[in-house]
Amino acid sequence: MAVIDEHVIVGPRCRIGPFVYLTGHTTFGADNVIHAGAVLGDAPQDLKYRGEPTRLRFGDRNVIREQATVHRSNKMEGETIVGSDNLLMAHCHVGHDAVVGDHVILCNGSAIAGHATIGDRVFISANGLVHQFCRVGTLALMQGGAGISSDLPPFCVASGGNAIRGLNIVGLRRAGFTPADRLELKAVYHALFRNRATLRQALEDASSRFHSAAARTMIDFAASTKRGLCRDLSMRDRAAKDTDDVG
Repeated sequence: MAVIDEHVIVGPRCRIGPFVYLTGHTTFGADNVIHAGAVLGDAPQDLKYRGEPTRLRFGDRNVIREQATVHRSNKMEGETIVGSDNLLMAHCHVGHDAVVGDHVILCNGSAIAGHATIGDRVFISANGLVHQFCRVGTLALMQGGAGISSDLPPFCVASGGNAIRGLNIVGLRRAGFTPADRLELKAVYHALFRNRATLRQALEDASSRFHSAAARTMIDFAASTKRGLCRDLSMRDRAAKDTDDVG
């Protein structure tokens, strides 16, 4: 038996499995598939929340697997949003006021904290963790067990804690990026994340040299960060070695 509370709106051709709980002011588009035990639209895990009738919205053609949880917003003017064509695997969690784009895969046990933003075609591997208010750029990939409390730039691979290790080449190929596109993005990556310049200097340099749409996506994301950016592993290790040498 599934439980669907009175304010939930379920679109056409959705399939709802056993022991599912749909609650809150939650709206589903068409053709969503919800597997056993998922809880969608429950109250946010926020001590400031006082029981307001807040919202959660799903697009179309999402697959939500067993025991996944997605919470509604913690304020009346807010909204938790999950786009379309996403796969939320078993036991993953999306917190209040998070925004998940389209064609996103959240693997088993991954957790997206409140107010985080997940771009289109992001892949978060098992047990990946995204801190509140963080952004994950389009086509980024987080390896298993990776955790971030800084912004993860578009097209990049996150490894461990707040570290990146190059481009998501497989994802770029699957998305139709040409060899020339990928070569330019590699140059942008080196300009932004593998030199000793300050971020401001690196952004000025990259902005003057690269002008494609993909390059601008990466540059504009980096320029708009408020939490700081994940650091390239080689540069982080080099900085640690320099500190050890000084000591």
